[in-house]
Amino acid sequence: MAADDPASAAKSAGEALAEGLAGVARRHFGAASGVANVTRMTAGATQEIWRFELTQDGVATPLILRRAPGGERVSATAIGLETEAELLRAAAAAHVPAPAVRHVLTPEDGLGHGFIMQFVEGETLGGRIVRDPRFAAARPKLARQCGEILARIHAIPAASAPTLKNATPAELLAQWRASYEATAWPRPVFDLTFAWLAARVPPPSAPRLVHGDFRNGNLMIGPDGVVAVLDWELAHFGDPMEDLGWICVNPWRFGMVDKPVGGFGEREDLYAGYEAISGTQVDRANVRFWEVLGALKWGVMCAGMTASFRAGDPSVERSVIARRASETAVDLMRILSSPSGGGGPRSGGGDL
Repeated sequence: MAADDPASAAKSAGEALAEGLAGVARRHFGAASGVANVTRMTAGATQEIWRFELTQDGVATPLILRRAPGGERVSATAIGLETEAELLRAAAAAHVPAPAVRHVLTPEDGLGHGFIMQFVEGETLGGRIVRDPRFAAARPKLARQCGEILARIHAIPAASAPTLKNATPAELLAQWRASYEATAWPRPVFDLTFAWLAARVPPPSAPRLVHGDFRNGNLMIGPDGVVAVLDWELAHFGDPMEDLGWICVNPWRFGMVDKPVGGFGEREDLYAGYEAISGTQVDRANVRFWEVLGALKWGVMCAGMTASFRAGDPSVERSVIARRASETAVDLMRILSSPSGGGGPRSGGGDL
């Protein structure tokens, strides 16, 4: 096989990672003799996800390595994997379902940026979560559970969380307006939506920890409901209603458009769970602002994929996602024409 064959290169990378993990195991895990069955998972659009078994005293324990691509290609927009590991620990301490962090990689480990965490059994594929009979009993509970979990996330004190950026609603709207203008392609429905949002910007609230990407697809679901909240890389301080709006954005319903919360539940169940834990009433108009901004944000992200592809990004996924900007225009027209922002047909579910 040629040295530059992709399969050969992938195998070599896997072998090198396995050797590095074996060293990490011996240095940082007591009585560990090594690792086995190191496998790259298909999950993870921005980070590498590897499953492996840690062998201690003859017992194999499944673990997960979450690592920057190649170990070193750190995202300019993400908080960083070391910070994400801190957040997972803070979340677990606040009784948020989250995998336990077992080790944060150090320069001496030679594997780049990443961390090792507990393996949690469950499903993350949104299409399966909203349709698979295995989750039929869990689905009616999920919206309320999500509200309860978000209330616990938003209650995490700043002193218990790592340093993160603080973004007001006006600042985030301006950020996404700049991203849209950078695509250099006019989209009248996007322009209309930016104007709608500009007229309804909520005043800055007391900043709370915001997950930033709390949605179906970043939640691990088991037969009894949510077992883990994943992918904290977009966390920041800001308006907590941002999270409640984002989980209702149509792409995260995976085709189940009549269930606004993640394709599995109702807004009022989400709000009821949030209010029960937080002791505060959800401002429905504020959440609607964030749902509209979330839909627009997804459209701008899709539109930006075109520039990435033209700039040389070889990912077929990126080029395919670019076409979804037109779907967002349909979503936005439906949302803005509906007082409640609910219901109505669309062309499909979301995926990223």
